[in-house]
Amino acid sequence: MDNGIITNYFTELSSEQKNQFDQLGSLYSEWNEKINVISRKDIEELYERHVLHSLAIAKFISFKEGTRVLDVGTGGGFPGIPLAIMFPEVHFHLVDSIGKKIKVVEEVASAVGLKNLSAEHNRMEKVKGPFDFVVSRAVAPTRQLYLWTHRLIAPGFKNDKANGWILLKGGDLKAELKEAKVPFKMKNISNYFREPFFETKKVIYISR
Repeated sequence: MDNGIITNYFTELSSEQKNQFDQLGSLYSEWNEKINVISRKDIEELYERHVLHSLAIAKFISFKEGTRVLDVGTGGGFPGIPLAIMFPEVHFHLVDSIGKKIKVVEEVASAVGLKNLSAEHNRMEKVKGPFDFVVSRAVAPTRQLYLWTHRLIAPGFKNDKANGWILLKGGDLKAELKEAKVPFKMKNISNYFREPFFETKKVIYISR
């Protein structure tokens, strides 16, 4: 696996960040042998389909120092771990209801030396806030995510965008977003990354 796809799109990375991204390939390959957190067919495409996909959020917004971000249903740590590497002055809290996935998150974060990340094995109804943003990748319908987490988002904003939700979604979202009954903005990830994988992928932003 080659992480060159990351440095192609993010040219301002420090040597530490490059090293952290570089370590993800072997770490996830190793953990995936023990605990299946990424589909077998996708593990060879880790940097494109998981790491770079997560970093579409970093193209949409540059989180400011001190921002608090909740990653809902993080699975093996996406989008939270790549974003925590990208924004070392921002705190990321990663939550999943499956304990073995949180174990992978904690082990990977420790191995690459992330000090700005915490992880929690819990159901969303029991998570305590507040946070400035909720991020998530294809975990649940938008309406469900909104209902789960709206109590956790603090009012106001310290970033260029008001506090709210930044969701990574794919496919035809018309029915889902209509059902959500909240105003939203949608960006095509193909505006950021040219690989065919991203042609149907979107960033959905909902302001609190």
